[in-house]
Amino acid sequence: MTKIAYLYHKRGYKQSEIAKQLDLSQASVSRTLKRAEEEGIVRVSVTIPTSVYTELEEALCEKYNLKEAIVVHCDDQNDEAVFDHVGSAAAYYIETTLGSNEIGLSSWSSTLLAMVNAMHPLAKASHAKVVQMLGGMGNPSAEIYAARITEQFASLVQGDPVYLPAPGVARSQDAYADVMSDTFVREATAYFDKITLAIVGIGSVEPSKLLQSSGNVFSEEELEALQQTGAVGDVCLRFFDITGQPVNLPLDKRVVSIGLDQLKNVKRIVGVAGGKRKLNAIRGALNGQLINVLITDHQTAQALMN
Repeated sequence: MTKIAYLYHKRGYKQSEIAKQLDLSQASVSRTLKRAEEEGIVRVSVTIPTSVYTELEEALCEKYNLKEAIVVHCDDQNDEAVFDHVGSAAAYYIETTLGSNEIGLSSWSSTLLAMVNAMHPLAKASHAKVVQMLGGMGNPSAEIYAARITEQFASLVQGDPVYLPAPGVARSQDAYADVMSDTFVREATAYFDKITLAIVGIGSVEPSKLLQSSGNVFSEEELEALQQTGAVGDVCLRFFDITGQPVNLPLDKRVVSIGLDQLKNVKRIVGVAGGKRKLNAIRGALNGQLINVLITDHQTAQALMN
């Protein structure tokens, strides 16, 4: 399967040429190519052009003091469509602008997972450290997704993953102290101040399906307390209000992730998010300058300008 897929997709051979070279029927080659997609040996991604909304992108940069804004067309506002469109645009942006960086990634983000799934391997090794900025341990059935973001991204950019072997939310403050005393956790968090490129999802106060399935969620009482204090969203489970100011509640002392003050010191902070559900969260992150590059869909971008 791999050889046939390589000859067809990378070398540009026709199916008839592959059949002749490998002594197979052309029908067998066609079936094998289809199976290679089903098995995940071949992944098809559609790169959506990012230059369609140039004026809107410039307006966002001016209004929110951004280094760059990338706006992609997405008529369908259901979560899955937004993940795919915005993730695809983020993949292209990262592939073309990576450079030499120490990279930080948040976990438990469906949009970042879509970004990683849409990326192509870099031709030249980056040798970057790819640092997990939010604890990725949780429900084993969901944990694979958090690990995949860091592991697969590091493989694609030919860098070295640095895992944060801890839950995103500790059970208690005592449990948090135990987690932070772990040698491997300390080694990972020591990289936070070295990150020069951070790629983050932006969450709403209501946890996403992926985060809910992970088990790294707060109680209903804690979520209600967040809403009462004006929280609109989070980056790496660090919550903030519509002005982008941190919402300081006891629950924050159980989160194992990079702090917002640390994050704001990163040279390039790429926020990858879109959709109606996250509008206020994105607005808060922009107002607080928690990100300086935004990748989003056109409907969210237009709403942000109102």
